[in-house]
Amino acid sequence: MPEWTIVIFRSFTLIIILFLLVKWLGTKQISQLNVFETITGIVLGGIAAVHTMDPSTNFYYALLAMFIWFIVPFGIEKFSLKSKRVRDFTEGKSTVFIQDGKIMEDNLKKEGYSTDELMEKLRDNNVFLASDVEFAVLEPSGTFNILPKKENRPLTAKDLGITVAPDKEPQTVIMDGNIMLEPLANAALNPEWLHTELEKQNITLENVFLGQVDHQGQLYVDLYDDHLAVATPNQSALLLATIKKSQADLELFALATDNPTSKSIYQACSEKMNKVQNILEPHLN
Repeated sequence: MPEWTIVIFRSFTLIIILFLLVKWLGTKQISQLNVFETITGIVLGGIAAVHTMDPSTNFYYALLAMFIWFIVPFGIEKFSLKSKRVRDFTEGKSTVFIQDGKIMEDNLKKEGYSTDELMEKLRDNNVFLASDVEFAVLEPSGTFNILPKKENRPLTAKDLGITVAPDKEPQTVIMDGNIMLEPLANAALNPEWLHTELEKQNITLENVFLGQVDHQGQLYVDLYDDHLAVATPNQSALLLATIKKSQADLELFALATDNPTSKSIYQACSEKMNKVQNILEPHLN
C-alpha cells in the first residue's frame, strides 16, 4: 500500500477517534480546562500527529496510547465529581483576593499576582476603587469574580419590596426561514399562532432570517432583506389575524380535551369563528 494512502487512512481514522474522545470527555472552553485536561489534550493531539505523519509506526500502538490517555482522565473526572478532595487536587481551589473589603496580600503572592494585576482584574469588572469591593475571588479556571459592597450594587425590585413575575428565556422559533417546532412548543405556542403573527406584520416565513418570542408572547423578527422595514399591522389585518388565531386555538382545545361536552362546544365555536372569518375576510383585506 502506498504511503500516501496510509497517511490518508490514518488521518481520517484518528480525526474520528479524537472527535469521539473529546465528546466523551465533555465540552469545555479552553479557559475552563485545568492543567491535567490541557496536558491530556496536547498529548492526544501529539499522538495523532506523530502516527499520522510517520507510516512506519505501529498504528495499533497509537490507538492503545490514545485509549490510555482517554480512560485515565475520564476516570479521574468521574471520580472527582464524587470526591471534593480529588476535585481540589485536580482542578485546584478558589483563592480569595479581597474579603470583607480588605485585600489579602498573602493570597496575591501565592497566586503570583501583583497589585497592578489585581487592579486590572477589578477594572475588567467595571470597578475602579478597591474599597468598593466586599469580596473578590480568583476561580480555578482563571476567571475573576467580585461582589461589590451593598451600597454600590444596582437597586433591585427585591430591595424595594416589589414582587415581579418570573421571567423566562426567549425562544428562537424561526431560523433561516424555517419554523423551529421544539422552541415553539416550549413557549406553549403552535405554528398557526406563528403564521398569524407573521400575517399581522405582512411578512412571509421565507423572508425571516431569525424570529424570537419573549416571555410575554411578543414576536420579534429579523428579515433577510435589511432594507425592508417590519410593517406595523393595521387594525383590519390585526382583527383578521386575531379571528384566525381564535379559530385555530379552539380547534386545538377540541383536540386536547377528553370531555365529550367540552369537545363539542369547542368544535361548534370553532366552526362559528370560521364562518365569521369567511364573512369578514373580503372586507378586511
